[in-house]
Amino acid sequence: MDTISRPSDNTRVWRFLAPVVLAGCGVLLVTSAKAADGDDLRGSDVVALSDLVRTEERRVQELQSRIDDLSSDVEDLTAGQGNSEAAEVDRHTEELLPAAGLTAVEGPGLTVTLDDAPEADDLSEDSEVNIEDRLVHQQDLEGVINALWAGGAEAVTVMDQRIVWTSTVQCEGPVLLLNGRTFYPPYTISAIGDADAMRDALDAEPKVREYRAWADRVGLTYRVVEDEELQMDAFTGSVQGGQSS
Repeated sequence: MDTISRPSDNTRVWRFLAPVVLAGCGVLLVTSAKAADGDDLRGSDVVALSDLVRTEERRVQELQSRIDDLSSDVEDLTAGQGNSEAAEVDRHTEELLPAAGLTAVEGPGLTVTLDDAPEADDLSEDSEVNIEDRLVHQQDLEGVINALWAGGAEAVTVMDQRIVWTSTVQCEGPVLLLNGRTFYPPYTISAIGDADAMRDALDAEPKVREYRAWADRVGLTYRVVEDEELQMDAFTGSVQGGQSS
């Protein structure tokens, strides 16, 4: 068999796997950058990140294009060999799909619930608290999502919508826009992974700590519940790019 111009099987396999891993690792940064476009209504230091958002979106699209181009190589390898090496390609691919959000997963984890505070009867023009302080904002959702990823979450959903590297979590007034749908509070964010590690990450996240301080002050809801068997559907939308921020 002529092997002079044909790359090794291992080389072709890792050319496919590398961009998938990079795309999966980009979830946290893209989520943070894209979510940070929301208004900071409680005085946090939020920097305008529109340029970073566009850069990250282009990077993700380039990675996806590389995945699409290299997938055909892997398909050719799999179809042409039908042996243990092809089976190894399939095994590695299957291992990476859950992290990319492209397959259903289940396992232990936790669910965080955020909700607006009850309406107050004592608000006045000179009050230190206004109506916006009693609402869940984009920055609050962003803080929880990023803390869960930082705590080692293997998969995350917001309102049962699977979060992938192209997902955009965006608030418009009192509603959440995600994957082309509109949601109202209470908002639930679930994550599969080590519950203790994710709790520690939530406790350490500045945006979560700020939200909890306001929750104590005005009555916002912050609730964390562990679950022994969370179930998450695969992401079914387009992975070519999320909504524009």
